[in-house]
Amino acid sequence: MQPFRLIPEYRERVWGGQRLQAAPKPIGEAWVVYENNRVADGPWAGRTLGAIAAAEGERLLGKRPLRQTGVRFPLLIKLLDCQDWLSVQVHPNNAQAVQLEGPGQFGKTEAWHILEAAPAAQLISGLRPNTTPEALNKAVYGGSLMEIVQYVNVKAGDTVFIRAGTVHALGPGLLLYEVQQTSDITYRVFDWNRPASAGRELHLEKSLAVIDPAAVGRAEPEPELQAGQGVATQCEYFTLEILRSAGEAIRRDTRRESFHALTIIDGQARVSGNGWEAPLARFETLLIPAESGEYAVGPVEGNLRALCSSV
Repeated sequence: MQPFRLIPEYRERVWGGQRLQAAPKPIGEAWVVYENNRVADGPWAGRTLGAIAAAEGERLLGKRPLRQTGVRFPLLIKLLDCQDWLSVQVHPNNAQAVQLEGPGQFGKTEAWHILEAAPAAQLISGLRPNTTPEALNKAVYGGSLMEIVQYVNVKAGDTVFIRAGTVHALGPGLLLYEVQQTSDITYRVFDWNRPASAGRELHLEKSLAVIDPAAVGRAEPEPELQAGQGVATQCEYFTLEILRSAGEAIRRDTRRESFHALTIIDGQARVSGNGWEAPLARFETLLIPAESGEYAVGPVEGNLRALCSSV
């Protein structure tokens, strides 16, 4: 089974910009890997990723994803262009998602890798230390939530891990990569008092049911790389790796344990394996099936930076 490129889906957002796609309206998100993405070319052209996962099972997904989520594709990966504050929000864990939204739902633990950041760029991650449930309830319903959240300064290269239950929001001036469980359940706590035409529905009761007052995500700098690669963050749901090369090919191996979702962040790449080769431009994504085994990633010329998500 050969790797294939996916066609991104672009989503208009009131807080978006023009860095992901030049369009008349602001584009905030590019969904680059999720179950409804369609394949760009090759024998699977036009089919959705979810349909291929259901048809091919372990050949595409690998052993670990199959154990966790069956043949449903387990990750959702986005690129985000933030020109204004996103709503302050929280996501449920797996058990809470089923309880609040019904059978078959997954929670949402996620991670952000900052690609570009304006000077003094910030995000919100967690609540101030020792915030009690009573203080949280009062702040949410009393309109004073912003007095108890934690602001985090971030720069390009930082990674922030957001466990389900963490209150969070992205700030203006950020371009980033986001990997998460295959869920888009979002409970909004505060939307910056935007007018009704631009604002979005709040979910205060559900938010309070899932917020963990002690949960905080910290900005971690880029890890030291070995042979051009290193783990930025890892949890039971996904592993996010950073790849860098100034010319040499980086050797990789799925070991049949998990697919690799490879997204080019800077430069142009040549990816090759046993009997196949694929060129990739900036922001393009190649889905490498678990059964592919060994492969290599290198720049066409100059420097290359890529991110790879797996389970």
